[in-house]
Amino acid sequence: MKKLVAETGIDGKMAMRVRLIGFVVATLALGGCSTLDGTARETRQQEALQAQLFALAAPDQDVAMARLRPEDGCYWYRHAGRVETTELPLRTPGGQQICAPSET
Repeated sequence: MKKLVAETGIDGKMAMRVRLIGFVVATLALGGCSTLDGTARETRQQEALQAQLFALAAPDQDVAMARLRPEDGCYWYRHAGRVETTELPLRTPGGQQICAPSET
């Protein structure tokens, strides 16, 4: 600390402020990393789920836009037709609707 004061010509209080600001900046920067890690984990889970849906779904369905409806627990996707866009259930090649497993 004395060396910093002697080299820069700032007093002890100012040197403590500089150290405190550096500590706060470092803490905030490292805190941001945990958010990125959580987001990356969610992205990996979504990619794995999409891969499973691609494997189950019949062709000609927009699996990338599929979402889980909480009302029925099944996956639906948006179909853009010539006249209108509507939500349709995501189905297997055999015509079965693809739903999330029940918790019970």
